[in-house]
Amino acid sequence: MTPIDLTVNGERRTVPVGDDDLLLDVLRELGHTSVREGCGVGACGACTVLADGHSVSSCLARAVRYDGVAITTADGLPTDDDVVEEFVAARAMQCGYCIPGFVLMGHELLAENPDATAAEIDAHLEGNICRCGTYLEIRTALQNVVARRRHDDMARRRHDDMAKESA
Repeated sequence: MTPIDLTVNGERRTVPVGDDDLLLDVLRELGHTSVREGCGVGACGACTVLADGHSVSSCLARAVRYDGVAITTADGLPTDDDVVEEFVAARAMQCGYCIPGFVLMGHELLAENPDATAAEIDAHLEGNICRCGTYLEIRTALQNVVARRRHDDMARRRHDDMAKESA
């Protein structure tokens, strides 16, 4: 066993892992239940986590390689997370098993491309599978986040401009 430092959702823990221990299993043992095994071969996205902001199929990732890496799971997102709120508003879930992976992939996409189009959203989510077929609602949720953030940015700029004028 090798001790590694995992920082998961901002909490640092030293965890003993074997050379072949999967990041998925280690995270589940630490109580992070939003990380799920769907296929076990990295093809469905249910096990997606963000490692330093980049998506990783944790069912394929050896935990020992993530020593010192900041890991984000869906259960570590704030309660007022705009992506989660828009998924709920768009009813982008049925059984919900795949949703944590889609939410994290959405976060990754919007960090890289804040003005993602429907086609760019579809392309980025291509490796995730929703067995309930809520793809349209998932795309709608992410398009709503793009619009919401654009609106919030414009409102913030207007507020800042008005504050500068009155100063």
